[in-house]
Amino acid sequence: MPRALKVFRTPIGFHDAYVAAPTKKAALEAWGTTHDLFARGQAEIVTDPALTEEPLAQPGVVIKRSRGTTAAQIAALPAVERPEPAEDPVEPPPAARTAKKAAKPERKPAPVIPRPSPSALEAAEAAVADAEKRHAEETLALEREQAALDRRRRELERTHAAERSDLRDAADRADKAYAAALKRWRAARAGPGD
Repeated sequence: MPRALKVFRTPIGFHDAYVAAPTKKAALEAWGTTHDLFARGQAEIVTDPALTEEPLAQPGVVIKRSRGTTAAQIAALPAVERPEPAEDPVEPPPAARTAKKAAKPERKPAPVIPRPSPSALEAAEAAVADAEKRHAEETLALEREQAALDRRRRELERTHAAERSDLRDAADRADKAYAAALKRWRAARAGPGD
């Protein structure tokens, strides 16, 4: 049976990354890191129902949420001193600008490949666990039925043995009674003088 899911959070830039996973190790794998962010205090378990609802609906998928508004994030940035522009900026001739542009090929961003969802694996493992439980229950039921049949057979064998014994005793008594009656009959036929 799969473990219960917990929701974990770590800050990533101006966002918090949430993931529902059974263990801290699984959360670190979902975030794509091998460093123990929990030991460093950079990751934590989240218990707030408002924050756990979406990650629990998509186990193993990293959910990013912005921390604060854009204005608050910009206000938090350190002030940067910008150099004064030169009074007479020197621009390269137009031919040089075009040559620089032509020399640099445009780089396309690498396609984002989503992390595979473990939901099919978890469902398969749950199905295996359910089947094993059901098989154990069915086996136990058969063993109980077999034990009941064995008891019934022993009782039936005792009943049959007792009935056979009674019938043999009755047959023996009938045989002795018949032999005695036959002897008396023969004696009576032979008469007193024979």
